[in-house]
Amino acid sequence: MVFYKEQTSNDKDVVSMKTGLVLEGGGMRGMYTIGVLDRFLNAGISFDYVIGVSAGACNGVSFVARQRGRNYRINTKYATDKRYISLSNLMSERSLFGMKFLFETVPDELVPFDYGTFLSSPCEFVTGVTDVKLGRPVYFGKEALDHDTTVLRASSSIPCFSPMVPFRGGLYLDGGTSDPIPFRKALADGCDRVVVVLTRDRAYRKKPEGLRPVYRTMYRRYPAMIELLDRRYLIYNRTLDDLRAAEAKGLALVIAPEAPLSIGRFEHDPRRLAAAAQLGYHDAARLEQKIRSFFQKPAGVPR
Repeated sequence: MVFYKEQTSNDKDVVSMKTGLVLEGGGMRGMYTIGVLDRFLNAGISFDYVIGVSAGACNGVSFVARQRGRNYRINTKYATDKRYISLSNLMSERSLFGMKFLFETVPDELVPFDYGTFLSSPCEFVTGVTDVKLGRPVYFGKEALDHDTTVLRASSSIPCFSPMVPFRGGLYLDGGTSDPIPFRKALADGCDRVVVVLTRDRAYRKKPEGLRPVYRTMYRRYPAMIELLDRRYLIYNRTLDDLRAAEAKGLALVIAPEAPLSIGRFEHDPRRLAAAAQLGYHDAARLEQKIRSFFQKPAGVPR
């Protein structure tokens, strides 16, 4: 995004601003994000850089591919399909979500993903995952998604509910575990300002994990992953504090539900999912002018 600022009658400077979009995960709470992104596409709001984790990454790729309504159709049409979410998946794939269905059948057959538009878009795209061996975030660019959804699958693999995903010599799980709201990565990658879409309300604070005996057993060979899960709530809450500081400096603009969403990570009621998407759509529409103004203010001006 480029803005022009008048200096004098004889001089016009071009102010180049790299704009970023940061998408939190949250499983089916990502329906809120879907509504926000569909509103952006309808309003012609675009970004130079998009980064997402887990469901945020899955929704982000459709945004970059300009496939408005794609993820809405996937979630509302197939949420009741046992191939999507069911205990039978847990038995057959060791994952509550049907990973083969979501990352092969859906994008290749049922609701095709437009790889051509995605890969040719000038927008940068980054997916965050968690390195199981190191207990740290790792980021993959658009080239990792060249007709291959493995990175999205890894970023969406929830600890204790999905198996680890091997990719390029590493073992990975849910990107939201180690970097739940990767706005700092966006700023480090050169974004001057970022819009951040959360799937939790602004008052939310994460509590310690409740499955400690389970994950200590499951990841006993990966002590760094156990330590990460022990600290996950601290990481999340510190990230929220840092995000608020970035907002105060005029570096970030946050879109989030005003109250807790009435759906959880594993929601499969199409009506409740649709309502969450509608809420996100209306919130983005309400903030549309504020977003446009946010990217037009001179650098260093607080929001």
